[in-house]
Amino acid sequence: MHIFITAGEPSGDKLGAALMQGLRRRVPDVRFTGIGGERMIAEGLESLFPMDEISVMGITEILRQYGALKARIRETSEAVVAARPDALVTVDLPEFSLRVAKQVKAASDIRVVHYVAPTVWAWRPGRAAKMAAHVDQVLALLPFEPPYMEAAGMRCDFVGHPVVTEPQASPDEQAAFRARHGIGDAPMALVLPGSRRSEITRLGPVFREVVERVHAARPELRLVIPAATPVAPLVEELCADWPGNPLVLDPRRLGEDAAAEKRAAFGAADVALAASGTVALELAAAATPMVIAYDMGWLSRQIIGRLLLVDTVNLVNLVSETRTIPEFIGKDCRPEPIAEALLQVLDAPEAQFEAMALTMERLGRDGPHPGDRAAQAVLEGLGQG
Repeated sequence: MHIFITAGEPSGDKLGAALMQGLRRRVPDVRFTGIGGERMIAEGLESLFPMDEISVMGITEILRQYGALKARIRETSEAVVAARPDALVTVDLPEFSLRVAKQVKAASDIRVVHYVAPTVWAWRPGRAAKMAAHVDQVLALLPFEPPYMEAAGMRCDFVGHPVVTEPQASPDEQAAFRARHGIGDAPMALVLPGSRRSEITRLGPVFREVVERVHAARPELRLVIPAATPVAPLVEELCADWPGNPLVLDPRRLGEDAAAEKRAAFGAADVALAASGTVALELAAAATPMVIAYDMGWLSRQIIGRLLLVDTVNLVNLVSETRTIPEFIGKDCRPEPIAEALLQVLDAPEAQFEAMALTMERLGRDGPHPGDRAAQAVLEGLGQG
């Protein structure tokens, strides 16, 4: 069996690697080609080009890099058609993935599976019908998504989210992290400005001012900034002169200890300030209370703001059907209210614990591994389940 699989950002790389593991457990001689990052490459993928070349989000960013992105879409599509795999699996990143899927379908009858349903429940519901023209099957991370995809004519399987199976730091590991970095019993906050260059560049000035305000109010608060490998140098440059002397966890320097160090930091933290996205689920899995903030380019903000169908974009709020996680999106992404919310959560975090636990339960904690569920769904779609 030959699977062509593509991902374009760290969260997609994680999902793709888990799916690859699940497929190999069922079909030991399966081979993979495509685009991916460190995790997928570790599972045997030979990436056509570096994954971060297609990690673009937001209308303004896409327009700015349209020429290069279009060339990579064409290159990838041609590679898929030439390889004639049993299936093309595109992981998230719809700006890239669905364009590749469209070109592949126009030139072949290769089965196309898209992993991570688009947020048609949040905005642009018509995307599901457009997808159905060139996507055969969708693997959904959220339990309420399949009906939206099935109504458009695609097979859709809820497979759960890999975050629910990831190991969490023990109390001893959390205490050791605090001791190792001289934090002791001081209050500790994570700052997570994103995994894309465009996110970090845009959110950096806002997060800096939030940190300045919070540090002025709580000078004893220690800051820890876990950085994604592709953007670690940018993160270090960004926070070099922030107050409080933040500790940057750079995976390049931590080597094999990077994952354990990040887990320990997430578990040991009292609160987190994070960009909107999958990281909210990682924080919920670690039972770390959070405040979410996110902004985008002016054009993206205007268009998405007018089309948004929900009153929250935070996945913990959505899955738990609560609104306990404070979030500041678009025009609301301003330092003063974000800092105020962060201090409030630091003082009274209890309200978030129940919502985070419910989210993990609904996403499949203690059930079958999502990578196995995704692999089984792909094989069933191929008539081999």
